[in-house]
Amino acid sequence: MLNDIVKNLLSEVSGIDNVPLNGAFNIRSNGASAGRNSTETIQIVSKPDGTGIDIIVKAGTKDENVHIPALISGDNMHDLVYNDFYIGEDADITIVAGCGIHNCGGGVSQHDGIHRFFVGKNAKVKYLEKHIGEGDGMGENIINPQTHIFAEENSYLEMDTIQMKGIDSTKRVSTAKLAEGATIVIKEKIMTHGKQFAETSFDVVMEGENSSAKLISRSVARDASKQVFKSKIFGNNACYGHSECDAIIMDSGVVIAEPNIVANHVEASLIHEAAIGKIAGDQLMKLMTLGLTEKEAEAQIIGGFLK
Repeated sequence: MLNDIVKNLLSEVSGIDNVPLNGAFNIRSNGASAGRNSTETIQIVSKPDGTGIDIIVKAGTKDENVHIPALISGDNMHDLVYNDFYIGEDADITIVAGCGIHNCGGGVSQHDGIHRFFVGKNAKVKYLEKHIGEGDGMGENIINPQTHIFAEENSYLEMDTIQMKGIDSTKRVSTAKLAEGATIVIKEKIMTHGKQFAETSFDVVMEGENSSAKLISRSVARDASKQVFKSKIFGNNACYGHSECDAIIMDSGVVIAEPNIVANHVEASLIHEAAIGKIAGDQLMKLMTLGLTEKEAEAQIIGGFLK
């Protein structure tokens, strides 16, 4: 049975509020499994060394979901897990991951999730990952996700990540190697406040002809928080790559963008964009003339920006 704190975390990061009755899932709570189920087409098995799980999706699987949230409900905990996803050819699935930390103590609670995706030919994956932190103590919440993608011919992976509150420090690492015709789309939304720190690192190698990558980061840095965005795209064949970083800074926030593109083929088409700035005064004025306070107007603009 899950207690109320864990149920709330589960709902926040994955949209479910208890152990499901069916479908494929693995719920990790305080470093141990709190529930698991496999289906005929999606098998979830523990690694022999106990470091994590393998999620094996049968070739041709269509329109199925798998939930793999990780939850921490105490302080002075360091949870490290290695999860590997083997997506069969022609499969089409949605994976709901994410991590939630509830820390009411004075120590550090940390989750490091290292995920590898082996995406088969013509397979399609949507990967959803949400991170939150909460607690009324003086402790620190740290989440360091890593995602490593190996995409075979004509496969597609779309990854949506969200971090909006309560994470004091995060280092987010994503790498990808793309075969012929493979496509990845990675989108992240981040808000930091107080003295929080967030670093994003994308490293994509497009080896195959007609492969493509789109990396999109939208973020808001408030108070005295700091964010660093790094992206590297290598075009080693006729391919298309686009890196985009848009950030709003407020108060004494700091945002650093370091895009890097390398074309190693005459037919490689690579683009990077970075825009950092404050909320425009005319936007605030327009909303305030409609009866909103300045804070309400700011909230509306930020909500639209991060939507």
